[in-house]
Amino acid sequence: MKNKVIPLLCFFLLCSHDMYVKMDTFFLEPNKKSVIDLYNGTFEKSENNIDRNRMLDASLLGNGTRYSISDDQWTEKDSITKLHFTTGSAGTWVAGVSTKPRNIEMDADAFNKYLKHDGVLDMLEYRRSNNLLKEDAVEKYSKHVKAIFQVGDKKTNDWSTALGYPIEFIPKSNPYEVNTGDTLQVQLIKDDKPLANQLVYADYKPAKDGHTHTNQEHTHNNENHSHDKASHFHDGKTHSHDDSTNANNEEHMHTSGQTLRTDDKGIVTLKLTADGIWYLRTINLVTTEEAGLTHESNWATLTFEVRHSHDDNDHAHTDKHEQADEMPSYFYWIGSILLIIILFFWFNHKK
Repeated sequence: MKNKVIPLLCFFLLCSHDMYVKMDTFFLEPNKKSVIDLYNGTFEKSENNIDRNRMLDASLLGNGTRYSISDDQWTEKDSITKLHFTTGSAGTWVAGVSTKPRNIEMDADAFNKYLKHDGVLDMLEYRRSNNLLKEDAVEKYSKHVKAIFQVGDKKTNDWSTALGYPIEFIPKSNPYEVNTGDTLQVQLIKDDKPLANQLVYADYKPAKDGHTHTNQEHTHNNENHSHDKASHFHDGKTHSHDDSTNANNEEHMHTSGQTLRTDDKGIVTLKLTADGIWYLRTINLVTTEEAGLTHESNWATLTFEVRHSHDDNDHAHTDKHEQADEMPSYFYWIGSILLIIILFFWFNHKK
C-alpha cells in the first residue's frame, strides 16, 4: 500500500513543464533595449531556470539574418530565465530556444497520469487498447519553443523561416497581419515534414497593458482552466520533466482553450477570439526501440500577440462619442414638462 501512496502523493507535489518564450508585449520599438522571458512551468508561472548548457540553440531571426544568443545575455530572476537584447531594425522577428534531450523514468501509474494531464491522449489510448497501462516508462524528452514579435511597423517574412528544430510551429501567414476575430493557420512540422493527426492546444492571456477588446467572455475557473502538472516517482526518487518542485498540491491540467488536431498537411486553424498573447503547445510522444528507452517526446510551443484592427477601434470610439453626444429623448420630455409646470406657476403668481 505504501508503494502506491508515495507515487500518488508525489504526483501532486511535482510537475512536468511546458516551456514558453514570453514578453510583456510583443510590439517593440526598433533599436531599443528589451527583455524576453523564458518560462519553464506553465504559461503563467515559471517553476525553474534553464541552464545555458541545456540549450542546443538560442537564436534571434530578423530581416533575413539569424543571430546566435550568447551566454552573457542571459540572467535569472524568480525562476525566470531572462534574455537581454537590443532590437534591430523594423520587421517581424522570431526568437527560438531548443534544448538537449533528457531522460526521465516513471512508473506506470505516474506515466499514465502525465499522459492524461498533459493532454497526450493518443498515447494514453494506445496504452489502453494494447493492455500497456501497467508498463513502466523511460522517456527521452526535449523542448523547442518559439515566439514571433513585431518591431516597428514594417512587416517582414522571417516568421515563415524554419529554425531547424526537431519539431516546431510555423504560421502560414504573418500573425501581425491578422487581428482579433480572424483565423490563423499554423503548420506543425517534425523533422522538416508536416506532422499530421497531432493534438494541439491553443489559448491566450490578456496582455499586461490590459489592452483587450472582445465581446466574448473568457473566464478561467478552477474546473476548466487548470494547469496540468504530472510528477513521477521511480527507484525511491521523485522526478519531473525538469526536476523542480511545486508546493501547490492541486491537480492541474494543461488542456485549456481550443483543442485542435493537425490535418494531413500538419495544419491547424486557430480562432483568434480576443486581444491578448496567444500560445500553442503540443507534445509529440512516440514509442522507441532505442536502448534503455521506451518513449521519446518532443515538446513545442509558439507565442505571439494579437490586437484588434485600428479600423474596428476607430469605429468603436466613434460610436462611443456619438452616443455621448446624443442626448436621450426622455431628457427633452422631462425638460418640456418641467418648463410647462414652471410657466403655469409663474402665470398664476402674476395673476
